[in-house]
Amino acid sequence: MIIYGNTFSPFVRKTVVFASEKGLDFEFKPQTDPDFKVVSPFGKMPGFRDGEFTISDSTAIITYLDAIHPEPNLIPTDPKARARTIWYEEYGDTIVAACGGKIFFNRVVSPKFFGRPGDLAAADEAQKTEFPRLMDYLESVAPASGFLVEDRFTLADIAVASPLATLAHGDCHMDAKAHPKAHAYVSRIWDRPSFAKLIAQERAMLAA
Repeated sequence: MIIYGNTFSPFVRKTVVFASEKGLDFEFKPQTDPDFKVVSPFGKMPGFRDGEFTISDSTAIITYLDAIHPEPNLIPTDPKARARTIWYEEYGDTIVAACGGKIFFNRVVSPKFFGRPGDLAAADEAQKTEFPRLMDYLESVAPASGFLVEDRFTLADIAVASPLATLAHGDCHMDAKAHPKAHAYVSRIWDRPSFAKLIAQERAMLAA
């Protein structure tokens, strides 16, 4: 199995963490690999190959990985818990990642990788007006147990923590005083080896 992309992308990071937590043996290749255009015809990360089977989109890939390797179970089977997990994936993939895109792209991607100034005013505005509301919601649902669904680690935790890591790389950090529960919850998820290794590698790349 091969996962293609760049883990600065919250969707790629989510997929890599999911596969790692499943204990799957996979190879990771950058989106510059020639085969990436084959597995992802629209150039969206991540891309994926398992033998002759190819597909892109993090949710599609995760659905496949969960079907072929059901254990450990990271997507609950109880209807309500499963629905709640998918909601948190949507919250991370669409709502948090949209804010993160404005901040990380303009502060990091545009100047560092494209060599042109980003729209720093747009990034500042997103951090000022959008990010606090996202954290207000997470503060309201962050569990004392440390996990969002079924009192155990699931896709919900991966999907929420991943875009917040991208935001942190863009100098948009959770405020431990304003959102203590959310800050503690996400920090615990980031401490898992599957996340910690990637985040350390990403920080090193940005510092280079």
